Amino acid sequence: MIRVAIADDQALVRSGFRLILDARPGLEVVGEAEDGEQAVELVRELEPDVILLDVRMPNLDGIEATRRIVADGHATRILILTTFDLDDYVHDAIRAGASGFLLKDVRPAELVDAIRLVASGKALLAPTALQRLLERFRAPEPPRDGALPNLTEREREILQLVAEGLSNAEIASRLVLSETTIKTHISNLLRKLGVRDRVQAVIAAYDSGLVQPNHSR
Repeated sequence: MIRVAIADDQALVRSGFRLILDARPGLEVVGEAEDGEQAVELVRELEPDVILLDVRMPNLDGIEATRRIVADGHATRILILTTFDLDDYVHDAIRAGASGFLLKDVRPAELVDAIRLVASGKALLAPTALQRLLERFRAPEPPRDGALPNLTEREREILQLVAEGLSNAEIASRLVLSETTIKTHISNLLRKLGVRDRVQAVIAAYDSGLVQPNHSR
């Protein structure tokens, strides 16, 4: 059973999501919050598997709530809710440790799939969406030396392919390796980078200069 919490300042939004999730097998809504402070306390108290977190809330916004939840060391995965897919706040929340974002008008089936995906430890952010976020909001700065510490050449190669949007199966085919080997390499590079998932790893790749944003798009 995947335990889900919902944090949004609009009661109608919370009720709508609860109705969708409670009707699906394997999902259970364990709590609701109407602002960021309540969301942080809710995670501390209930430790849900996933929290749907509105990015714009009173008292404490979704970005700072994300930072506090991650800083507390909770295993709870954070899905950011937003009205606009290129919201400045979304970019900051992803950097703060969120596992992805969803538009509030998401289809019910997509919402359920997204929750199950991040609960399994994966990140929810299409490569094209991630690239648009990085291209639009990443402040120009020189590559930081040592931003990819201790990565082997193979791990750097795989990280670059992840940043290009390839799946594990596609990377395995490209490098003529098994998917199990690719998963092992990705687990190792996540650990070395100290990040939670592929999205955070890709951000590290951009920040280090290993991957350059494509401004021609």
